Amino acid sequence: MKFPHYRQLDAMDCGPTCLRMVAKYYGQSYAVQPLRAAAEIGKEGVNLLGIAQAAESIGFKTLGVKVTLKKLLEEAPLPCIVHWGQNHFVVVQPQSPAPRWGRFFSSSSERGGQEVAVADPASGMITYTYEEFESKWATTVVDNEKVGIALLLEPTPQFYSPLAPNGGTNIPPLGARGLGLQYLLGYLWKYKQLVAQLGLGLIVGSMLQLVLPFLTQSVVDVGIQTRNLHFITLVLGAQIMLFVGRVSVDFIRSWVLLHISTRINLSILSDFLTKLLNLPLSFFDTKLTGDILQRIGDHHRIEQFLTGTSLHTLFSLFNLLVFSIVLAYYNLTIFGVFLAGSILYALWVVLFLRYRRQLDQKRFALASQNQSSLIQLITGVQEIKLNNAEHLKRWEWENLQVRQFRLSMKGLAVGQYQQAGALFLNEGKNMTITFLAAMAVVNGQLTLGGMMALQYIIGQLNSPVEQLVQFMQQWQDAQMSLERLNEIHELEDESPAIFNKGILIPASLTQKSIVIKDLTFTYPGAGNEPVLKNINLHIPEGKVTAIVGSSGSGKTTLLKLLLRFYPLQKGEISPVLGEGGVRQWRSQCGTVLQDGFIFSDTIANNIAVSEEVPNIQKLLHAVKVANIQSFIEELPLGYNTKIGAEGNGISQGQKQRLLIARAVYKNPDYLFFDEATNALDANNERAIMQNLESFFQNRTVVVVAHRLSTVKNAAQIVVLEKGEIVEIGTHIELVQRRGKYYELVSNQLELAV
Repeated sequence: MKFPHYRQLDAMDCGPTCLRMVAKYYGQSYAVQPLRAAAEIGKEGVNLLGIAQAAESIGFKTLGVKVTLKKLLEEAPLPCIVHWGQNHFVVVQPQSPAPRWGRFFSSSSERGGQEVAVADPASGMITYTYEEFESKWATTVVDNEKVGIALLLEPTPQFYSPLAPNGGTNIPPLGARGLGLQYLLGYLWKYKQLVAQLGLGLIVGSMLQLVLPFLTQSVVDVGIQTRNLHFITLVLGAQIMLFVGRVSVDFIRSWVLLHISTRINLSILSDFLTKLLNLPLSFFDTKLTGDILQRIGDHHRIEQFLTGTSLHTLFSLFNLLVFSIVLAYYNLTIFGVFLAGSILYALWVVLFLRYRRQLDQKRFALASQNQSSLIQLITGVQEIKLNNAEHLKRWEWENLQVRQFRLSMKGLAVGQYQQAGALFLNEGKNMTITFLAAMAVVNGQLTLGGMMALQYIIGQLNSPVEQLVQFMQQWQDAQMSLERLNEIHELEDESPAIFNKGILIPASLTQKSIVIKDLTFTYPGAGNEPVLKNINLHIPEGKVTAIVGSSGSGKTTLLKLLLRFYPLQKGEISPVLGEGGVRQWRSQCGTVLQDGFIFSDTIANNIAVSEEVPNIQKLLHAVKVANIQSFIEELPLGYNTKIGAEGNGISQGQKQRLLIARAVYKNPDYLFFDEATNALDANNERAIMQNLESFFQNRTVVVVAHRLSTVKNAAQIVVLEKGEIVEIGTHIELVQRRGKYYELVSNQLELAV
């Protein structure tokens, strides 16, 4: 039984992809994205515990072990997943039918001698010697023996349960959702009238071309044989008219095709970005920027396939059919040679499709790393120079270029082998046909004009055959791009589409207090400790609640949960939002986060970020409250000054004041500040806090801060420590208790009771 192999879709997917291969080996197919979710993939990828968790969720029995290679091969049920090179996961393949727990083997030779077969989601199917495998896997020494980490798996009855699809789980089978060929053809269907015009142009062009070989034959067999110059001139005029007509048809067809391709490319990309922006914020915590950018490049390949390859191939099939009939009419033997040669040519190209797929997956992974590396190189240039890391970072980027170059060389070699064989078969076919046609002329079975017409027909047939072969290659490319895009399209949106149509604010939002009950939260990643534990808190309406605590105590996480960055795992937060309420909830919230973003745009548009045309009165009020009005008005272009990555640089303090102005501009019912003034000097902070005190009136405010000056006037102060609430009270009450809050502020000069 051939072991199934899948390629990982991006750098973080090795663990879920290994599990996908093992499940397929036992007879069940799974999409990778639900397995990623079940494995609780995080920013650093997934660990062995997460893979075990995902495996058990689909009906596997799992056991994590540290064993020697000898015991792994002789006693463990295979296939199993092993931790490879300290940063990767691969599958050790079985050398016999599916094993069962406790099955022993008499010797390692029964497992394939001195070799270990591995299914690597990044590199493909590889065979290692014992020494090579052990050097990459067994990296720990216990009792003078090298041991490695492995996850043993065996399906339970639930894995095969017919009670629910796919082994009794809710994980959908591969290909159950997402984009498919039918979905993509829907883009073409929108322009069916233009496609019909292209088809009509094709038929007209083919008919014009079909006349040419008969005209050529008549020139030779009639005009030249009878020395009738007038007839030759007449045929030449007809050929010129046919040529002009064919060029005109091709000219119009090119413009129509450009129109269709441009519109389809815009539609595909727009749909992708719409889907991307509808995903939950937690998605972007675990996805590399380079991976997302590369998927945008995948859309271009799909667009080329739809509007270039597929349409041209459709038209080529018509030409192939018409001219094949004409060729068979002229000579059945030559038609048979052409058909056999074309089939061999296509089969030769098909032989290389599998290797092309492997190279494409590797190229995607390297291009993704290159994109991320380049973005970091440009955006992190300040830190790079301050730490004298220019050479190191440049070398890292150059190493990626070397790897890409080597991959390109492999691709070139494959292309050359394929091209050489294809050229040999194609030219051999053409020479054989020429020889047979010449023999037919000599034997009187074909006229000289007929031979020239036949050569023209062969030329017209070669192009469609080549386009059909290219269609196979580009269809393979489009399929691989679809697989990567489906990882995005299969994800659940953050809120239902109904929300975008505009619905009434749920009645629960009329109550401005926030109540948290029994809230516990853990970041994705199997084995992670809870960041928040059993939080119970009442945030009163129209008052300021401050949250303080040491770094890592969970303050920012609590704020993000209030903003619905992540779905709740355990506990409740009210007001409870109705269906589609996330967007409405955020429309009522003004936020200033530590990592707030400044767009490459004007100051006015950065403050009024959600409005196409800023409201001048609201804008002036916002900058006044944020105490940044004088700075803006001193600039030559004032509010039209462009800032951000492509504009003027601003200080961290100015950035924070702009973010405060952005929150004030929204005029929200709720305000959430996360260290909103930590980069400000004392004078600016004092002025802003005075302005904010009046703005806070009748608004529910949550402030996360370390500075005493920011929190001391809050109606209540909540002290977090290791994810738990340890104190609640006013500044005076908490100082008098001399507890954790007192410890936090005792070293600040403003401490006064």
